Amino acid sequence: MTGDRKMSSVPEVAVQLPEMTKLRPIGGLIEPSDRSLDRLRADLCQLMLRLICVATSVTAMSLMVTAAESSTVSIYGFELPVHSKWSFSDVFEYLVGVSGAVAAYSLLQLLVTTSKLVRKSPVLGSRRQAWLIFAVDLALAYALMSAGSAAAGISNLNRTGIRHTTLPNFCKPLQRFCNHVAISIAFTFFTCCLLTTSAIQYVIWLSKN
Repeated sequence: MTGDRKMSSVPEVAVQLPEMTKLRPIGGLIEPSDRSLDRLRADLCQLMLRLICVATSVTAMSLMVTAAESSTVSIYGFELPVHSKWSFSDVFEYLVGVSGAVAAYSLLQLLVTTSKLVRKSPVLGSRRQAWLIFAVDLALAYALMSAGSAAAGISNLNRTGIRHTTLPNFCKPLQRFCNHVAISIAFTFFTCCLLTTSAIQYVIWLSKN
């Protein structure tokens, strides 16, 4: 009885355990889920941009390379044979060269991006790498813009002719040639927009890191 009284007289002590706190990343080994999703979306966006860049630049180059046609044109009632080919113009050759460089660069970036995604490593790596890719994207975008603008000027001259001269509209007898050139120029400008979008994405990444 005495022992029971002593035990009952001992006050109960309530112990409150601290609430479990969320683990914070240590050394960059653990990342929040929202940042992981944002990084995955950015990586997939880069993959799609590079894939489309390869397709559009190859299309622009292929259409320009296959632009060739022979026909006849009437000047003062005389039927004269005309033959047009992309290699006759330095501007068109410049467009083919720039489109080929963009296709090779985009294919390289596509392979690198795919390899990093397979290894589950971040595509947008260090700041130095991001700045380098940003600079190359922007330089190629400017080159495409200049090539497309110059080619568009020559194509427009072929389509409208020169006023107050006997130079005719060469696109009437050479319609297939002019159509190839026009579509190639359109794909060139579209590729320029894709590279600019990629450069903007790197600027956003650099501003957040």
